Amino acid sequence: MVKAEATPKRTPKTNSLSSDLVVVGGGLSGVCCAITAARAGIRVTLVQDRPVLGGNSSSEVRLWVLGATSHMGNNNRWAREGGVIDELLVENWYRNPEGNPLIFDTILLEKVVSEPNITLLLNTAVFDVSMNGDRIASIRAFCSQNSTMYDLDAPLFCDASGDGIVGFQAGAAFRMGAESAEEFGEKFAPSAEYGELLGHSLYFYTKDTGRPVRFVPPAYALDDITKIPRYQKFNAQEHGCQLWWIEYGGRLDTVHETETIKWELWKVVYGVWNHIKNSGLFPEAETMTLEWVGTIPGKRESRRFEGDYMLIQQDVVEQREHNDTVAFGGWSIDLHPADGVFSEKPGCNQWHSKGIYGIPYRCYYSRNVANLFLAGRIISASHVAFGSARVMGTSAHGGQAVGMAAALCRNAGPTQNGLLPRDLTEPNRMASLQQSLLKIGQHLPGVTLHDPADLTHTATLSVSSELVLSELPANGPLAPLTDSAAQMLPLPAGRVPELTAFVVATQDTTLTVELRRSRKRDNHTPDVTLQVLTIPVQKGKQAVSLPFDANLDQAQYVFICFLKNEHIQLRYSLTRLTGVLSVFNKTNPAVSNYGKQEPTEDIGVETFEFWCPERRPKGNNIALQIEPGIRLFTPENVRNGMQRPTNQPNAWVADLTDPNPTLTLSWPSPQRISRVDLSFDTDFDHPLENVIMRNPETESPFCVRDYVLCNDRQERIYQCTDNHQSRNTIIFDEPVDTQTLTIHLKAALPTVPVSLLEIRCY
Repeated sequence: MVKAEATPKRTPKTNSLSSDLVVVGGGLSGVCCAITAARAGIRVTLVQDRPVLGGNSSSEVRLWVLGATSHMGNNNRWAREGGVIDELLVENWYRNPEGNPLIFDTILLEKVVSEPNITLLLNTAVFDVSMNGDRIASIRAFCSQNSTMYDLDAPLFCDASGDGIVGFQAGAAFRMGAESAEEFGEKFAPSAEYGELLGHSLYFYTKDTGRPVRFVPPAYALDDITKIPRYQKFNAQEHGCQLWWIEYGGRLDTVHETETIKWELWKVVYGVWNHIKNSGLFPEAETMTLEWVGTIPGKRESRRFEGDYMLIQQDVVEQREHNDTVAFGGWSIDLHPADGVFSEKPGCNQWHSKGIYGIPYRCYYSRNVANLFLAGRIISASHVAFGSARVMGTSAHGGQAVGMAAALCRNAGPTQNGLLPRDLTEPNRMASLQQSLLKIGQHLPGVTLHDPADLTHTATLSVSSELVLSELPANGPLAPLTDSAAQMLPLPAGRVPELTAFVVATQDTTLTVELRRSRKRDNHTPDVTLQVLTIPVQKGKQAVSLPFDANLDQAQYVFICFLKNEHIQLRYSLTRLTGVLSVFNKTNPAVSNYGKQEPTEDIGVETFEFWCPERRPKGNNIALQIEPGIRLFTPENVRNGMQRPTNQPNAWVADLTDPNPTLTLSWPSPQRISRVDLSFDTDFDHPLENVIMRNPETESPFCVRDYVLCNDRQERIYQCTDNHQSRNTIIFDEPVDTQTLTIHLKAALPTVPVSLLEIRCY
């Protein structure tokens, strides 16, 4: 029994915790920051004011995770973010193809609590910051569930809280609202009439009970649906974040008036459901009921803090290069009218760039608080650039950069206190940060991994076979050429090979085929036409020769574009392989893709066509004969410093007929190997949305599931079965002394050859 006498005052129980890094905010940015830092060897305290992790992606909000892939609706090929965020999304794909947000919660929690270097504080809100000059000394937080106060001190802090509670109280310079067009020369800067802030959203889920269900709306529900100008877009089929445009608050203070905004969104949600259930316009809703309504809104924008560099529109559109690139973006510049759901304007105003863009490290720390990192939507960016960089995949990628930077600060400092964030801008330290990120799968545009400690660079490589792409066999379906279709092929510098396609014509007609490439080597927007062929085609089945007479001055992808023709059926192939895919000039209105981006005024964006892949089980390659065959799938690719297709496949691909694909590393003398890192193809083109969208697969058809490592006596030293992840790290219990290392890989599907993106040995 506990019995306490009366006393004038009591204070809550207080725990003091010290660590190397305190991360405030348990959204994807904070989670990926914390995991990356912990795996790099430093102690992390992760503070989250909600009962689960994930922020807007959690079951409390249920927004899908998106980034540079943009629902596969832009020209950013192989652009899904790598590193920890890739690991999380691939794991969710494997466990949760139905897109259940509760399962995604469990994956995030599992990954965090499995890291011994992370102390996780849930339901714990930061409310005070103590300063020592221009540095944060400690922060105070309170957990409402265990009535405990926490004093958290560390040499480094990361604010990934969304609203920037730490940066704000620490006195960090910040902005809120939109810059004028004149400040940075941003032609897309919004007018005051359009609005300077993006609002909050709150979602609802429905289900069919199979029997009639009535709905009596709460008294506060919106009673006049016509107050929503676009109310006729509501239907009984869409729910959750498909209704992302149920948005409000852009005219209010999106920090301090969030509760007011939430109530307005509740009014809208229950009013919308009342309209669907009781207007009589949706008879199919008779047996449907509300399954879930959000209790906290998902926030898009509030404070943005100033770093040593501010990302602007031109960085996104022009894909400007930075020496300190540590992450990348690729979502469109996506601004919303401040009046949100009550606006007569479209719910968003999206403009894409022709490819991904790098984000400088200088955007990820405060310019005036010396030990404060920034992550998530609060990084140093103008309102316009924020419109692209704010999405969760991009934010998580940046969080990983911060986590690794914090680890380098703690591990590489000349004194016991280590380095500060700005110290890593020194060129040699920046190179070290970039190389460390590349090692964990973080793709950085224009940056290649160079690791002198990697033993593969002193080995001789040999393989059981190597794909020479001389055909995409004509063993697949016929499909009408109702939309223009293209086959992307990686080619070396030099003459374009002779190609043959296979068609069926319903009448005599003319087939137009264009040979295109991208103006920028690593982009995949076919904005340069090298040659146009106009080919008479007779009625019936036939092979069509494509006698291109063109040369490439550098290795890159070309597009064999078959322009739409309703009288032509194009033959496809069942063979799929790493780094080769078909794309189509279709539309994807969900991301403002209407086949071609054509700004009607000078807003600082480019005009170009969209050529995008189809989701499996669609998306077959176009059947082609290729002479001479393409020889770009060599074993040298596994040590070229790239871990995904860029301007080339960057993979060793075995011949499709190889019954036992193997790659062997041989050294002049025995090597002592403690660790092996492998990178597999989990289809970086797939967005892997974590909720709403159902996946017909649970893993990539290109990913090797089963493999064995053998030493120079052909003894099995490691075996993996049922792999589905992009990166495998094998740490041997005891170092292996061997003069050769052989990896035996098993094909997952008969129509997909084995591939390996990278192998590193230490």
